[in-house]
Amino acid sequence: MPKRAVTDLDIASRMDSLPVTALHALLVVVCGLGLAFDTFEIVLGTALSAVFSAPPHALPAAQLALLLAAVYLGAIVGAPVLGYVADKQGRRRTLMSVLLWIALMSLAASRSQSAGQLTWLRALAGVGLGAYPPIMMTYLTDQLPPQRRGLLVFAASSVAMLGPPAVIFLVRGLISTHPLGLESWRWAFIVGGIGAAFVGIAFALLPESPRWLERTGQTSAAELSCRRFEESRTVWGQQHGVPSSTKGPALARAGVQRSVATRWSALAALFLLSPWSTTAFPLLSGAVLTQKGFRLPDTLLFIGLATLGSVLGSAVAAPAVDWFERRAALASFGLIMMLSVAVFMVSATPVWLICANVAFGLFASLYTPTLALYGAELFPTSARAGASSAAWALNRIGSACAPLLLLPLLRSRGPEAMLAVIGATWIVSVLVLGVSPRGQQRRAVG
Repeated sequence: MPKRAVTDLDIASRMDSLPVTALHALLVVVCGLGLAFDTFEIVLGTALSAVFSAPPHALPAAQLALLLAAVYLGAIVGAPVLGYVADKQGRRRTLMSVLLWIALMSLAASRSQSAGQLTWLRALAGVGLGAYPPIMMTYLTDQLPPQRRGLLVFAASSVAMLGPPAVIFLVRGLISTHPLGLESWRWAFIVGGIGAAFVGIAFALLPESPRWLERTGQTSAAELSCRRFEESRTVWGQQHGVPSSTKGPALARAGVQRSVATRWSALAALFLLSPWSTTAFPLLSGAVLTQKGFRLPDTLLFIGLATLGSVLGSAVAAPAVDWFERRAALASFGLIMMLSVAVFMVSATPVWLICANVAFGLFASLYTPTLALYGAELFPTSARAGASSAAWALNRIGSACAPLLLLPLLRSRGPEAMLAVIGATWIVSVLVLGVSPRGQQRRAVG
């Protein structure tokens, strides 16, 4: 096809006017695969909660809670620090480094000799695991056309949702065979490490964000990166006119800059509250099922089936994600998650447990990327990675605190007490959504 005309518009306007190209598609696939191995490692914590709750590895509640929380403690440090690095050194370079670090720590974890050593290695891996999602969301928000941004982000999430069922069924499938004398959870770390390394290297095929390059004064590199998109084959849609929000860009960007602190406060509260349901419930579901008397293979089967809800949710919702205002969608997803948790906590039959777990996984897979996308759309390019990652660090604080507080509560007071805490955090989240600013959905984001 003929080359699209290059105008005298700024880089942001040119990027926002593009159709979906083959390079956009490659961007989505590689980022999605990276997120798949990120979630693979995170959901491995759910398998570890089951493995280390049952003989012969049964750990005391405090030690198990620390093991489960370790990855999030590392993320508290990694997310804001690496988000700042991504704003200063570039999104692509940071994402490559993060994935290679995750690979190194995962392979080291596969050789751990004690629960204490494994806990430390999980914390070190968390430095990268906590940083990847918000920086990836920043990278995609910088480069995806606004009219298709939500759909393409959910397409990346759909790829990523293959990670959770892969790790659960891998651990379950190898639980009695011990290939080469290694336990199944060790094989999960090996597979995750090799996969993360492969995707990290694949990022060399992708361009750096043209918006970031332009904002950091690298105009020649920004032009070359932008032309890669403009000259890439169109796979969907057609070139649009300049989005109305890009007219008068200096005024628009100044307005966003003045409200960064206000926007970040609302986003930070939402990120701090969300893991008490989206992270804590899946992470502790293995312990809940064990407490209900289910054997380890059955527990892992239930958890594995539940992860299929995440795959289904992202795939089905992708075409519709841009139809609804982000805040209303978040409130709706949260309500259904809470109903699913309630059914799971009071049920004792496998059918209801599986259905509730699948429903929760489906809507949690919608809630988290919608919240991350909403957050990325709130900020201008110059602050997007740092602001999103700093808010994500609070999410990791909540993720670290949740198992430390909820697992002892589960064992001492039962699932009803755990449900009450999760429900209270969701009610507060709805109140925060009610006063949160509207994002720049379907518009250029600067």
